[in-house]
Amino acid sequence: MLESCSPDRNHLLAALPDDAKRRITPLLEPVHLPLGQVLYEAGDTLSHVYFPTDAIVSLLYVTENGASAEISVVGNEGLVGIAVFMGGESTTSRAIVQSAGHALRLPVDQLKDEFNRHGEMLHLLLRYTQALITQMAQTAVCNRHHSIDQQLCRWLLLSLDRLPGNHLDMTQELIANMLGVRREGVTEAAGKLHKLGVIEYRRGHITVLDRPRLEQLSCECYAVVKKESDRLMPYRSTSQ
Repeated sequence: MLESCSPDRNHLLAALPDDAKRRITPLLEPVHLPLGQVLYEAGDTLSHVYFPTDAIVSLLYVTENGASAEISVVGNEGLVGIAVFMGGESTTSRAIVQSAGHALRLPVDQLKDEFNRHGEMLHLLLRYTQALITQMAQTAVCNRHHSIDQQLCRWLLLSLDRLPGNHLDMTQELIANMLGVRREGVTEAAGKLHKLGVIEYRRGHITVLDRPRLEQLSCECYAVVKKESDRLMPYRSTSQ
């Protein structure tokens, strides 16, 4: 298995006790997730769940006219496909790869078997789900009440938390689609951050130069999500 696909690269898998790891690890299939790949569409019945190791997946809601907005992001802290163990089997969102990388995927029946053991994996997944719900709720608040500048800062910080470095490959058009805003708004907001020396942006490549300043410019939404995630998933700090 490639090092980039090691189960220890995903914080949920790394936090499992040894007996659960022995059951799960042989069943994990490493997969490459290219930018823009759709893992599932709204209404699809899920066949696998995905544990990202160095990729980021966006969960989007898509309206009837094709407009979209991101409701949450999933990276190496969690998994894609919570509907499987929440009893729904399908979801109303689209899952699309926001940042290319790798993941480990597991057939849904295998995840259900482990979940139904009522062991540590059940508790880990439920805590992760609560953290994800917090992120979704705070995203809704942010999109309604905060400026595009603040939304962009929050989005960049959430992405950075799920990547090994300070570099993102993402066009302004894709960011606009994620935030559900006009591209011109993202262009203006990114330009302000560039002038302040917070980011460097060149043809779809974003490098964050001053993270502390980025956190200062963000609204409280990022801090709320991070605080709750750290409370519910303390193992993230020890497995970074």
